[in-house]
Amino acid sequence: MRNLDRFSKEELKKLVQVYAKNWLAHDGCWFLAIEETEGLEKAIEYDKKSWERFTRIEARRIMKEFGIAPNLGLDGLEKALQYRLYATLNEDKIERVSKNKLIYKMVSCRVQSARERKGLPLFPCKPVGMVEYSGFATTIDSRIKTTCIAAPPDSAKRSFHCGWEFIIKESEEE
Repeated sequence: MRNLDRFSKEELKKLVQVYAKNWLAHDGCWFLAIEETEGLEKAIEYDKKSWERFTRIEARRIMKEFGIAPNLGLDGLEKALQYRLYATLNEDKIERVSKNKLIYKMVSCRVQSARERKGLPLFPCKPVGMVEYSGFATTIDSRIKTTCIAAPPDSAKRSFHCGWEFIIKESEEE
């Protein structure tokens, strides 16, 4: 890694935060540019296409760099979720309910929190999230099935912005 040796541990932590914030800002700028010219529905359509590609790239790179072998099931997914680009920006919670079920909740989402601060409605991220989380999970292990517990535009009051359930069947009998 070019010139990273010159940074202290604290500087590297800051650098990761800056990189993640810059990436998220670019993602938001890209989305808003489409929303302003084409409308929200079209922006969501393009966002889903973009996430369909990006989430698989992200998962494969995480697997390669952090030694997560393919088809490690929910153990592999649990580890990989902790390395996602926005894992340093958002507060999340991973709960292993059973051997075959994992619950992932985005307790605090930087994008949604910013919209709340500005008095804007929550971004209806559920359709994009379904593409993103299911694509990430099946790249880790094709046996993993993803279900949305709740995400905007779902209106129910909850203690998290979005929640996802991941289930894996080890055999056909399950």
